[in-house]
Amino acid sequence: MTGPSDPATTPASLIRTQAEGLLALAMRLEGAMAAPFAAAVELVLRCGETRGRVVVTGMGKSGIIAQKIAATLSSTGTPALFLHPAEALHGDLGMLIKGDLVLALSASGETEEILRLLATLKRIGDALISFCCNLDSTLALSSDVALDCSVPNEACGLGLAPTASTTAMLALGDALAIAVSLRKGFRPEDFASLHPGGKLGKKLAFVRDLMHAGDALPSVAAATPMSDVIYEMSRKKLGITTVLDGDGTLIGIISDGDLRRLLEGRGPYALTLTAGDAMNSKPHTIAADELAARGLAIMEERRITSLVVTNDEQHALGILHLHDLWGLELI
Repeated sequence: MTGPSDPATTPASLIRTQAEGLLALAMRLEGAMAAPFAAAVELVLRCGETRGRVVVTGMGKSGIIAQKIAATLSSTGTPALFLHPAEALHGDLGMLIKGDLVLALSASGETEEILRLLATLKRIGDALISFCCNLDSTLALSSDVALDCSVPNEACGLGLAPTASTTAMLALGDALAIAVSLRKGFRPEDFASLHPGGKLGKKLAFVRDLMHAGDALPSVAAATPMSDVIYEMSRKKLGITTVLDGDGTLIGIISDGDLRRLLEGRGPYALTLTAGDAMNSKPHTIAADELAARGLAIMEERRITSLVVTNDEQHALGILHLHDLWGLELI
């Protein structure tokens, strides 16, 4: 029996065991498992075309992995839910509807609770995909597609606790979810719409969600005296104002930097000018349906602190300010 100091059970060796399992999985995906994996992707895509969902099920540790796979599928554009096999035997089978695809996880392929559901799963579901470590198991042989998640060794001193095998299941589920999303043409904008909260939500927010619009949009006409320009900029507190024509079309901007340079160059005479005399007539703009991260990239590249948000007709819709993007990390 190995002990805590045995090299075979050091933290680093246990991680290497996990890595070896993932490497073996990757090699299978490039070889014998390439065709079954592609078939699984097609089944998931077909399910989505008929508005079915992916129902992921598993017991014990496999069940925990199944919940994460269901979450990953959902967040990448494939509607999915988790079905606990034991609860399914006591009424939760009502969650499964005609046209759903079932993804069943079982290392042994002989999990009793799942096997007792097989007949019903096959009758109601559109198809059955399984992740098993034993392709000769009852579950694997009953599946439309069985994917091999076996590993050389478990990362457990006793070789008993599911560790490397559940890591392989998780990685295989992630691979399936991402492969499906790529085939569906899932875009960053789609991901953003499904992740509105927290830092990730801000990173993926649209410009329209963060811009200062309506009464918060600083604006003056070309004929506005500089004293009123300064008042508008101070009142709106964005360090900038748009200069608009009569129908709201953007014809220029004036920033704090523009004012400073004007005063340095012309002194008191600067206050006798109008907004049209002092404006920058070629401001940087961005569309409202761009991602906020794109706005940050433009500001960093141009070394500016604001962008005017415009539509196709160049009407000013709002201002996107650098302060609204602080803490936003570019991908």
